[in-house]
This record gives sequence, C-alpha cells and structure tokens, in this order.
Amino acid sequence: MASGSILVTGGAGYVGTHTVVELLDAGYDVIVMDNLHNASMESIKRVEEITGKTVATYSVDLLDKDGLRDLFKKHKIYCVMHFAGLKAVGESCQKPLMYYKNNIGGTVNLLEVMKEFGVYNMIFSSSATVYGSPKYLPIDEKHPIGEDPQGIPNNLMPYISQVAVGRLKELTVHGNDYDTPDGTGVRDYIHVVDLAQGHVAALKRLEKGCGCKIPYKIAGRRTGDIASCYADAKLAQEELGWTAKLDLARMCEDLWRWQSNNPTGFRKDS
Repeated sequence: MASGSILVTGGAGYVGTHTVVELLDAGYDVIVMDNLHNASMESIKRVEEITGKTVATYSVDLLDKDGLRDLFKKHKIYCVMHFAGLKAVGESCQKPLMYYKNNIGGTVNLLEVMKEFGVYNMIFSSSATVYGSPKYLPIDEKHPIGEDPQGIPNNLMPYISQVAVGRLKELTVHGNDYDTPDGTGVRDYIHVVDLAQGHVAALKRLEKGCGCKIPYKIAGRRTGDIASCYADAKLAQEELGWTAKLDLARMCEDLWRWQSNNPTGFRKDS
C-alpha cells in the first residue's frame, strides 16, 4: 500500500469522484482538490455516503501555487492523480489562451510543487483527442500527439440522458458527412467505473515499481572478497547526530534518473 495519501486533482468532477470511490474502497487515503469551476461539493458528500468514509477536500485552483504548497505541507502525498482541467474541445478552439493558461499553466504549477515536496509519482488522465485524426483504427499509443477540433464539444452521454428525461429539447448531432457507415462520427465509450478502476490499477502497478530486468551471470569468486560486510553506524549517530536517511530504492531511483538522462555519461554524442 502507498506510503502516503493519493491527491486527486479535479476530484469533485465526474471521473474524479468515481475514481475517489474506487480508491477509498481499495483502502487508500485520499485527498481531493478541486476549484469547483464545473463541479459541486455535493458530489463529495455523495462519495462519503457511498463509502462511509470522510474525504479531506480542498477548494484550490491549480493556478494558485501558494494554495498548492499549503496543501502539500499539510499532507504526506505519495502520488497525484491528475484530472483537473478544462476539456470542451469546441470551447478550447474558441478560447485557446484560456485553455493554455488553465491546463498547461496549472499542470506546470502542480509539477513544480510536486518537485519541491519530493513527490515524483503521477497518474495523468487525458482524452483520446490528443491523438488527433487517427492514422488507423483502433487508436494505440503509437499515434502522434495532436488536437482534433472535429470532436464533440461536451460529453455525449449527459446530453442523451438529459434529452431523455426532458431537461433538454433534443440531441444535436454534429456532422453527417463523415467517411463513416452513416455519415456521423464514430466514437468508442467506456463505463466510468471501468475508467476509475483502470486508474487504481495504474496506481497498484506504480507501487510495484516500473523497473527492468538486469541480465547477470554467476562467476567465480574474486581474490580478497569476503562473505559478508556491512557497517554499524551507531557511533556516528551518538557522536555526530548523523544517520543515513535514504534507502536502497531511493539510491536506484536517483541513479536511474541520472543514467537515463545521460546514457553516455558526461560525454556528448557527436
């Protein structure tokens, strides 16, 4: 289990709240952060009713860096699940600067504060529209990243349900001249609970570590080697007040960060 809390940004939103439920049911300690731009605290109340657990919730905007710092000071955070952001494709084309400021600027703030507090685990949730117009179907991770302005401006399923219940007059279908069987756009859909459980699965995978197998072979002993050798550092603690604080996992993490960024060492590839 994670050695700290899971911070869910945008946790009062549709996908966020369902993920919070799954995290709580899986035994994780969860903190919700949301600016409530397009969400309500009522959703968190319902999460608490469903799970029987209390959720620490903060009304903080990602653009408020000091607010982010205060939150990170109050809690030991192991991982951030990042759902916060504006997502209406049509609106993003009409107000691109607002989207750049909120989504990119807010995420940069979050990453910088995470770095300040030594939090290096993030699970980022995004729309498949980042892959742009598909080069082939089904879409996989080999597609280039881009934007697809032809997408639906808001979620389709809430439109359908609101028309069915009489809240809205009719459903608007955007376009009927696409190169598809009936001329309308083709999309795939996933149940929000499956999506939420997918994020929990990603967290569990993160906890196991994302390492790789290192090839090795057993050879004969080296001259001068002994069977076991490790130090008792108690005297250093008593005389100097010094103890080692970073464990083997941190050693591997720091080493790999440097090595992956410098695959040829200090030498620059020509």
